Amino acid sequence: MHLSWNVTNQCNMLCEHCYRDAGTRLEDELSTEEGKKLIREIKAAGFQMMIFSGGEPLMRKDLFELGSYASSLGLRPVLGTNGTLIDREAAQNLKEAGFLAAGISIDSLDPLKNDSFRKLEGAFNRTLEGIENLKTVGIGFQIHTTVMDWNVGELENIADFTAQIGARAYHVFFLVPTGRAVNIEEEALRVAEYEKTLARLMEKQKQMEIEIKPTCAPQFIRVADKKGLNLRFSKGCLAGVSYCIINPRGFVQPCAYLEMSLGNVRERPFDQIWRENQVLNELRTMDYKGKCGICDYREKCGGCRARAFFYSKGDYMAEDEWCLYRPPGARKHE
Repeated sequence: MHLSWNVTNQCNMLCEHCYRDAGTRLEDELSTEEGKKLIREIKAAGFQMMIFSGGEPLMRKDLFELGSYASSLGLRPVLGTNGTLIDREAAQNLKEAGFLAAGISIDSLDPLKNDSFRKLEGAFNRTLEGIENLKTVGIGFQIHTTVMDWNVGELENIADFTAQIGARAYHVFFLVPTGRAVNIEEEALRVAEYEKTLARLMEKQKQMEIEIKPTCAPQFIRVADKKGLNLRFSKGCLAGVSYCIINPRGFVQPCAYLEMSLGNVRERPFDQIWRENQVLNELRTMDYKGKCGICDYREKCGGCRARAFFYSKGDYMAEDEWCLYRPPGARKHE
């Protein structure tokens, strides 16, 4: 089980696809002591991995203290970052705080395209410098790409680049319209292209030793199965099942793209929210509607609950309309 805490809304970028609509620090973000209390409750809830993300987490001054505290309790702290602020000192501080790995965003091998999308001149080169600093201190990393209509043709090349620079994995994120991403929904891959892209990525996986994982695209489990790939992943959509997110103000969500509050950790301990919340418990039943409910990949895939929520206008148990697969007995859904 793993969890992501958006430790701050502050960021040095204004990426077009940001689900958090990050940029400026919020007045009422969780304090250091509130953060430590949350970390204790995360441990009590049974989580093993804790992702410190943002915004840009390195813009939070107590990040190293919080990471060290999580590590001292037996959690595995990892970082979700754009990489541009990882100078040599920051890399060493991350190492000493017990951070085990980092997920770093690169959206194009063309620096101009990458920097334009992320709204920061020089971002590509600064990210590569950050990666080299992590390698120097011995912190592993993986590369993250948000796939759009303008960079979908680059994915195999980015995967090769990822392996060449020593990354452990390549995770490809499929856009779910939320936050600023609502404004660029038309650039997201539509259904047929979505399926083709999953097939391409799983075909590329056959050729590579490092892991390729589509994220917010649980149908990759089915595509991989059809191609005879034996992946380590047992579930596609993890929202509310073995994953959730906590925003900078302490509100709990099933995932980053499912914009619904399940409670606030200032008002109720996180471990109680995780165990007792009605929405989370309903997600765990996997009693999905439509074709997702009768699909032979229901338990392995689960459909994207955030995408189902967005396109059904509020039903997180609805079928995922982006899936082309028609399970046995699903004619009425065609």
